[in-house]
Amino acid sequence: MKIQIINGPNLNLLGVREKSIYGNTDFETYLDGLRKRYTDLVIDYYQSNVEGEIINKLHEVGFSYNGIVLNAGAYTHTSVAIADAIAAISTPVIEVHISNVYKREEFRHVSMLAANCKGVIAGFGMDSYRLAVESFLIK
Repeated sequence: MKIQIINGPNLNLLGVREKSIYGNTDFETYLDGLRKRYTDLVIDYYQSNVEGEIINKLHEVGFSYNGIVLNAGAYTHTSVAIADAIAAISTPVIEVHISNVYKREEFRHVSMLAANCKGVIAGFGMDSYRLAVESFLIK
């Protein structure tokens, strides 16, 4: 089984930025642990701060992978283009957020992407990614 994790803007700064919201762990360290936990899976990782590059990655893997875990960051709340890209592909997408977006600013309460995703996981810290991966293992 092949899973693609895609992180959007500013998530390259995990472990450095706003530690009270996002924690102390950088994503590469977390990803290493995730791969060790799921040795039977191929877990690929991509991060971009650029909307079009995220869309290109969705198009690239969206017909050949078994699942996509997407944390689109702030693009979650603004990008019709990413929502359209999710709708255009056949691979199921789980929208993920590290923080509980509903405990944050009101503009974060609306997702442009959720309607085109298999599901949404938010508020479990980095473990939100693990929960998303687990969702693809449920038959």
